[in-house]
Amino acid sequence: MVVVELFFGRDIPGRGPLTEKEWSAFADDVIARQFPDGFTVNDGEGEWRDPVTRTVVRERTKILTVAMTPAPDVAGRIARVTDAYRARFRQKSVGVLTRSGCGAF
Repeated sequence: MVVVELFFGRDIPGRGPLTEKEWSAFADDVIARQFPDGFTVNDGEGEWRDPVTRTVVRERTKILTVAMTPAPDVAGRIARVTDAYRARFRQKSVGVLTRSGCGAF
């Protein structure tokens, strides 16, 4: 299987942090369409250094985990999710990890 983890910072420039309602709408509108077979979301605390300003930011984070059969369109599906999040919530970055794993459902 392919295991994908995405890290979404919840601090939104110029306003308060991402709400649970906004996250749920994003998950329904974007994530579920790209990963219709299922995914898991956990809450976390993250730290990220802006590569331009070198400022360290600590923020609440949503961690998305998807385990799926390898397919040629995995990279495109990941890109659609990360691009949508960055555009909708004015984010500079979404962390992405991918790895191979053994699994079954």
